Amino acid sequence: MRPHRDEGDHDDQERRRYKGWSNGNYNNKEKQQAAEAGLQVRYRECRKNHAANIGGYAVDGCREFMAAGAEGTSAAFKCAACNCHRNFHKREVVDYEDCSSISTTTTTTSSAK
Repeated sequence: MRPHRDEGDHDDQERRRYKGWSNGNYNNKEKQQAAEAGLQVRYRECRKNHAANIGGYAVDGCREFMAAGAEGTSAAFKCAACNCHRNFHKREVVDYEDCSSISTTTTTTSSAK
């Protein structure tokens, strides 16, 4: 006979198991690869069609995704402005250069005659 499990224990196990997963993909690996390649992911305007159920087309005008919660929480996937999931927002991958190793000082040499 199997020992009785509390329903709360099962929920905790499921949360730990799927923590870090979004739409079937593990996000930490993707973030690490993007950081190594010098890429940054931003989410822009909302593309959710709010009139799809009546056969129309209407967007809410949200111009940029703003996370409703801290990174690593489920609220981080919801936009604070329009209350839509992050997947409804246009995903933009930006290539940036690491300027931390570039010297901003200039050296001048003078020739003595």
